[in-house]
Parts: sequence; C-alpha cells; structure tokens
Amino acid sequence: MAEHDNTNDVSVAEPSKLSDLLERGWKIFEEVDSTNEPLASNSIQVRIKRGITMLEEASSMVALLDLFSRNEELEEIATADLKYLLLPALLGALTMKQTGRDKRLEVVRTARGHFMDFLKRCKEYNMCDFELPHLTNENETPDEASENGSSSPTVRPKLCPSDLVCMAAQRQAKIERYRQRKELEARLSDVRKAVDSGQADDEVSRDFYNLNAKRWVTVCLEEMESIDQEMEILQQMDGLKQGVPKQLAQPVRPPMKPFILTKDAVQARVFGDGYPSLPTMTVDDWYEQHRLRGAMPDQGIPRRGDVEEATDANEREEQDKEKNAENDDEESLFKARNWDEWKDSHRRGYGNRHNMG
Repeated sequence: MAEHDNTNDVSVAEPSKLSDLLERGWKIFEEVDSTNEPLASNSIQVRIKRGITMLEEASSMVALLDLFSRNEELEEIATADLKYLLLPALLGALTMKQTGRDKRLEVVRTARGHFMDFLKRCKEYNMCDFELPHLTNENETPDEASENGSSSPTVRPKLCPSDLVCMAAQRQAKIERYRQRKELEARLSDVRKAVDSGQADDEVSRDFYNLNAKRWVTVCLEEMESIDQEMEILQQMDGLKQGVPKQLAQPVRPPMKPFILTKDAVQARVFGDGYPSLPTMTVDDWYEQHRLRGAMPDQGIPRRGDVEEATDANEREEQDKEKNAENDDEESLFKARNWDEWKDSHRRGYGNRHNMG
C-alpha cells in the first residue's frame, strides 16, 4: 500500500515538471516560427537547440510514465495528458528549423522520424482519417515496415509522375488538407481565447488539444512530402560528391615537331613540296619592280600617261581663252554683255519655282 502511494506521489509530482517542459518548448517554437530574424543567426539556433533539449527530455519522461497505450481509446486519455501527444510533432518542427549543410540529411531524417511517430500515434487513436506516408528507410525489416503501416492497404503508393490520375488525386488531397487546416485554425483561434483566459472547463480544454492534434496531422503530412523530396535531392548530391574522382593534373605536352604533308620522303623528293612552284621574290620586291617600270594598276595612284594628257588639255584651254580675249571675239563679247544685263535686271534665283509651293 505504501509502495502504491509512493508511485502515485511520483506520478503527481512529475506532471508539473513535464508540463513546464512542454509549455516552454512549445513557446520557443512559436517564437521562432513567428520571428523576423534569420533562422541561421546564432541566437535563433541556440534557442532552437534549447527547445529541442526540453522537448526531448519531456518525451523521455512521457515514455517512462507510459502515458499512452495502443490498447486504449482516445476517450480514455485524461484531458491533462492529451497535450503530450503533440511532443513528437513539436520536436520534428523544431528540428526542421536547424540549419547547416553538412548535417542536413541527418536533420531531415530525424525530423521525419518524429513526424512519423506523431502520425502513427494519431492513427492508433483514430484521431482523424488520413493515410500514413510511405517509408524511405531501406534498412527496416518487413516486420518494422508492417508495424509502421507501410505495407498496409491504406498506405499511399509512391506516385508515378506520368500517371495523370495519381497526380490529380495528389493535388486534390493537398487542396483538401489545406482547407481542413484553415478550418481547424479558425476554430482554434476561438477556443484559444478561452484557454488562455483560464476560464476553460475540461470539455473546452479537451477540444483545444484535439484540434491542435488534428491541425498538426495536416502540417506533418505536408512536411513529410517536402522532406521526401529534399532527402532525394540530398542523397543524389552525396552520390555525386562521392562518385566524382579527383581530376589529375595533365602533364605538359611537348611541342609538336614539323612534318611533311607528303606520304614519305621519297615522294617529297620526286614531287617537291607539293606546290606548283616556289616563290622567287617577295611582294615588296614585285611592287617596287612594277613601280619603277610604271606598270602599276590603277589603285588610287594616277598613271604617268594620264597625268600628262590632263596637263596638256588644261594648257590648251587656257591658251584658247587668252587668244579669244586678245582677238576680242564678237560672239564671246556679245554673250558676256547679255549675261551682265540679265544679272542686273533679275535677282539671283529668278525663275526657279522648284520646291516653292
């Protein structure tokens, strides 16, 4: 009898510390989830690790106290113990907020394990109607896989991207989960006011924790889909890093030796270098030779004969003008006088009506 009383005293004394750990860890998660600071900052990561430590300690205490059993129904759980169902979900959510590329694969695997534990417990208590995600752990035995629900008929098979029917069903399931989540959050906001005020009775408190658990079911399902995609990418990246061999430095190649384009040396002696003839002078020599002979083609340089002809024509024209002026040619004088009179009586441009409108 004394031993029984001692056990009751322990069970009564422990929940106060247990509830304190849960509330503090839950509060840290809400603060980190709503903060505007970057998750990679040192202060946020320290708070995340502190919250994970608290929730892990609370989970260990729940396991020692054996608060939950597969043989009982949801209605048999005490209202004060319902909130401890959320421990794995909160642990997984805080774990996912850890940063660091080196251990990212380990982090997402740990978070997935916490989410799966929460979903399995909710499935055992028939908290709501949902299907457990498929397992990604290849090392699990068939018994463990059956225990986790991966081989049961209710497990959703891995979708094939080419199957439009499965893709449409997946999209519809996401829309339905999103709608349920919004409805649960709206109901939670109303119930939370009564719980925070301290005026909630046992029924309101029980409804509050049930709604929280159902909301976290939708959150965990979405998170696990994202985790599966991220794990696939991380595993591929690790495989690429391990499979890429280190590139060896290529040795410096010696310079290539000149070679003959003929088949062999004998053919080269017979046919020569393969050209009709070898050059006997440079281009500059050829140009100078043709320039001295005056046989350069017309490329902007006037030829000597054309220059002499143009000079003779200009000289003859000047001589003709001088002769006409000396002889006072009547016809020329008549034209000059008429032109002078025309300019005196007509202004410049007279009679030009072009482009004047």
